[in-house]
Amino acid sequence: MISATFNHPEGTTDTLQIDPGVSLMKAAVLNGIGNIIGECGGQAMCATCHVLVQPEYRDQLPPLGEDEDEMLDCAATERTEGSRLGCQLKAGEHFSAIEVDLPEAQ
Repeated sequence: MISATFNHPEGTTDTLQIDPGVSLMKAAVLNGIGNIIGECGGQAMCATCHVLVQPEYRDQLPPLGEDEDEMLDCAATERTEGSRLGCQLKAGEHFSAIEVDLPEAQ
């Protein structure tokens, strides 16, 4: 199991244990983590799973794909250096632990 911590805009935190191969978005939606919608189901087509990865976890992540890069430009919350789509980040493949801030809007 891989640990994922979600920091909500209002200051609360949720930590999940995720099975390897499950995306950050899917784990969040299945566990009722607010601020993650995953409208497109994980196809990098909607940017409703925008997360802001904490700096200490960024180096382990794969580079942005072309689709992810384009969709982040359309996110409801301004893109930052730590912006990623949760649907493109898979536990075990792309991170061994992760902490993200959730944007106020998706």
